[in-house]
Amino acid sequence: MITKCLYPVAGYGTRFLPATKSMPKEMMPVVDKPLIQYAVEEAMNAGVTDMGFVTGRTKRAIEDHFDINYELEKEIAGSGKEQRLSSIREVMAACTFSYTRQKQMQGLGHAILTGKSLVGDNPFGVILADDLCINPEGQGVLAQMATLFNQFRCSIVAVQEVPEDEIHKYGVIAGEAISDDIIRVTDMVEKPAKEDAPSNLAVIGRYILTPDIFDIIESTPPGKNGEVQITDAILTQAKQGCVLAYRFKGNRFDCGSVPGFIEATNYVYENYFCC
Repeated sequence: MITKCLYPVAGYGTRFLPATKSMPKEMMPVVDKPLIQYAVEEAMNAGVTDMGFVTGRTKRAIEDHFDINYELEKEIAGSGKEQRLSSIREVMAACTFSYTRQKQMQGLGHAILTGKSLVGDNPFGVILADDLCINPEGQGVLAQMATLFNQFRCSIVAVQEVPEDEIHKYGVIAGEAISDDIIRVTDMVEKPAKEDAPSNLAVIGRYILTPDIFDIIESTPPGKNGEVQITDAILTQAKQGCVLAYRFKGNRFDCGSVPGFIEATNYVYENYFCC
């Protein structure tokens, strides 16, 4: 059973400048809740209780969000406003939180390697909080993947079909279909040109990884943009054993982009808040 999840949250969020100049992009609210809380609640839905954050400078607001604010809570105690803290209090009561800093931005692979001390020799989830995933029909995406992991006991990446003109933004997989929703990965390419892409199945910000990935990352040379790409490490893992790609159920919003963030805000408001 997956009980640990890593959140790489050290990035600068440059697509949202100047808003993210001093505020973590993961703290940007979709209606009344920050992206990082949606991500943690998704992991909770999958049975995860140990949350590990790979942070950087200017990210202390994330730690503060998952902690008690004595002044605020005293001020609103007994009022109708106190109910607005119920969701974050439930998260804080159910989970433990640990943090480590990524001192240099060297890619997602390096960020995950930095979190090794937080997960130890255990399989673990990885959630990129700026990919907001909502499944109104049932389990969250990480919970769906955890069910598969319990069956196959190997690394799993979440994928979805993307338009050709967006392929260059993603890691893209190719493989052998096991079922309509499950593919055994045989190839992965980081941000290919559309003419070089092995398929239109793009990896989004949900992973379950087995702990051998850390040794693989350590021996993975820098790839595209001089960064240690998790795509390259997972491809090595696929060649050495087995990695599955999963077409998840639900909606995914790219909240790292302004259009995706606005789309997510409208969707959450219209489906969960609007009368």
